[in-house]
Amino acid sequence: MIAWVPFVVIFLILIFQTIKILNEYERAVIFTLGRFTGVKGPGLIILVPGIQRMRRVDLRTVTMDIPSQDIISKDNVTLKVNGVVYFRVENPEHAVIAVEDCIQATGQIAQTTLRSVIGQFELDEILSQRETINARLQHIIDEQTEPWGVKVSSVEVKAIDLPMDMQSAMAKQAQAEREKRAKVISAQGEYEASIKLAEAAAVLNTQPNAITLRYLDTMKEISVGEGKSTTFFPLPVDFLTKMMK
Repeated sequence: MIAWVPFVVIFLILIFQTIKILNEYERAVIFTLGRFTGVKGPGLIILVPGIQRMRRVDLRTVTMDIPSQDIISKDNVTLKVNGVVYFRVENPEHAVIAVEDCIQATGQIAQTTLRSVIGQFELDEILSQRETINARLQHIIDEQTEPWGVKVSSVEVKAIDLPMDMQSAMAKQAQAEREKRAKVISAQGEYEASIKLAEAAAVLNTQPNAITLRYLDTMKEISVGEGKSTTFFPLPVDFLTKMMK
């Protein structure tokens, strides 16, 4: 029995090297005597021991953070910008043969592209045109990683950190803009009120009795109320005019 142990061990090693099981999201790039001979999986695959070997490739989407880095905008403002890139392997053959490590290479491309693209925009554009910048980043990175069999589905700028002096200046600018809008709204309200008053004056001017009624109503509002002791003696509206004549 002891004599059979080495053969059993060798047999188990051969079985382990021959039979491979791949998950649904995995593929095996097969090399036979160093040459690419195909992509297999998922499920059970069988390799020829000593002649064939495989590289396992994950097809799931990878979420990779782009580290924060100092970037100078087009109008010479220093920013700290980070982001995130979403990508997946579409061609396992190219992902193994065309590049040593497709995930690391994609991360490096994302960092350099982020710095290059952000530097083409001014600060106001960077803050207001996030979608445009994200679309350009996605297009450029995807174009560069296509030969590696990698598909970049989305790139997002996560955070933009401004210098303290720039934050203070922008806060003052925002405050001035709010005050400007408030003054414009107030002036617009006064303008509309003056129009309504002019229309009301024109109507009252054509109806003397209406002016008298308005006069009496105003006296009532002033004299009636808790704690009020004001007494009015109503006079004709045209009384002072007749006295001056």
